[in-house]
Amino acid sequence: MDHQELLQSLGLSKNEAKIYETLLRQGEVGVGVISEKSGVHRRNVYDSLNRLMEKGLVFEVVESVENKYQACEPKKLTEIVIEKLEAVDKALPELEKLHFSTPSTYRVHTYRGKEGWKQYMRDIIKTGEPFYSIGAQGAWLDERVKSFIPAFLQQLKTKKIPMHHLFDSDVKASNHPILKEVGKDYKFLPKKYATTSGVDIFGDHVNIMHHQYLGQVGTDDEITFTVIVNKNLADSFRTWFQYMWDMCPRN
Repeated sequence: MDHQELLQSLGLSKNEAKIYETLLRQGEVGVGVISEKSGVHRRNVYDSLNRLMEKGLVFEVVESVENKYQACEPKKLTEIVIEKLEAVDKALPELEKLHFSTPSTYRVHTYRGKEGWKQYMRDIIKTGEPFYSIGAQGAWLDERVKSFIPAFLQQLKTKKIPMHHLFDSDVKASNHPILKEVGKDYKFLPKKYATTSGVDIFGDHVNIMHHQYLGQVGTDDEITFTVIVNKNLADSFRTWFQYMWDMCPRN
């Protein structure tokens, strides 16, 4: 990313980025030099300078012949980023409240890779409702993602979110270590019903994981969740989960 792209990513317009970088290079100069060196038409320079001064990135040097302008130290950019982050942090609780209180009739999307996995875990925590899993194979301890899991499990515990697992039979046969991480509320599906997919239900979410095997998911490209957000569908899956739970023998 070059300087222009960086400055624009921080919220500066294209002209503002050109002018700010020009001032960093040229020092204290007038509008004519700024226009010439930056390639921004003189009539547009004034508006951009005013906005840069409002952002605290440029200051004006008043002189009798011609006012000049100078860039503030680039570390001011860090202050701008911090201020934006603080504003987001302050607004986030209310924004999340709006997001989760808005009725959703039906929504389908896909999460992929490790970042998708992280978002899947965030959804579970944010929803804050009981978690049900069908066909689980201990993929939480996959080498590529298990570093996220201790903090995730601690959040589940802190928020008192109960977990209910119907594990694949291979988890029982191998005495997989995931059994030590999920509490005592789990059972095992009969071996004849083994699959390479799993379904998680929480709140109004139904998450379908593809290509899972004992203790792992396939390649990075195969870490894939189909996410369906619909309360009626989630309620139906919880009913089916309860039926399977009732049919499965005790451990």
